Amino acid sequence: MAQAKISAKASEGAQQQQQQQQQQQSGGQLRGRFYRSTSMADRSSRLLENLDQLELRVEAFRDAASAMEQEKEILLEMIHNIQNSQDMRHISEGEREELNLTANRLMGRTLTVEVSVETIRNAQQQESLLHATKMIDEIVNKLLDDLEDAKIRLMSLYGACTSDVPAGPIDQKFQSVVIGCAIEDQKKIKRRLETLLRNLENSEKSITLLEHQKTSVRQSCNSKQD
Repeated sequence: MAQAKISAKASEGAQQQQQQQQQQQSGGQLRGRFYRSTSMADRSSRLLENLDQLELRVEAFRDAASAMEQEKEILLEMIHNIQNSQDMRHISEGEREELNLTANRLMGRTLTVEVSVETIRNAQQQESLLHATKMIDEIVNKLLDDLEDAKIRLMSLYGACTSDVPAGPIDQKFQSVVIGCAIEDQKKIKRRLETLLRNLENSEKSITLLEHQKTSVRQSCNSKQD
């Protein structure tokens, strides 16, 4: 009997010990999972913070590249304007040739710089960009036919792109098309119109100066005849 009691006690003690071990193991696993979960959360937070910082750098990088694109356009326009300026027409042939060689060299060096910032567009934005480009090209192709009418139409397109109060009428159709374009494309469309209007302004000045010179020559000739 005593032996049976001893055996029962031993068995009960073994079961209790086994239960304690299982509880300890279970607790350890829970604690391990808890610590592991906390570690994963910290790691995820650090990675997210790094990506946020990289996103800022990527946007700054794209802005810098876009600024370089604009600088290239401005440089090419300035070189072109110098080559076609009135001052170039009023210097000696030798000086004009030398200056044109320098201008062409600068033009060539500028063109060796390739900067391209691709704009991400959906199908609708792509279609809107093509439509807006076509509307501008149609006016540009008729510049020589009627310079004044082309200027008025380009100004109405430009008025549709700016938030300032326009000086003249706005092309409502063009405005609705531009609104459908990506933001970066809207900026490029506006810059193109600004460039076209500046070139038209310079052309008008050149034509005015040329007409003034012709008038002066005719008046001089008439005076001599008298």
